[in-house]
Amino acid sequence: MNAITIPQNITAQGNLVIIPEHEYRAFRAWKKNVKIRLDEEAWFWTPEWQKMEAEADADIRAGKVSGPFSDAKALLKALKK
Repeated sequence: MNAITIPQNITAQGNLVIIPEHEYRAFRAWKKNVKIRLDEEAWFWTPEWQKMEAEADADIRAGKVSGPFSDAKALLKALKK
């Protein structure tokens, strides 16, 4: 299997990343079609925000969420519990 190694100086946390070449090519093709506006969306990729995203995902998996609600009354009822 061929692999491409991404140098440590360009990874987010300084971790060594090794991915199969076919996955790298798929990522490059995807990246050409998706535009991330760094001036408007860079906050999402900060370590702090990614930590909060991971916490939210864990809460969802643990069933610590409510909803969806059919209307505002149902939402207010759930909030009062």
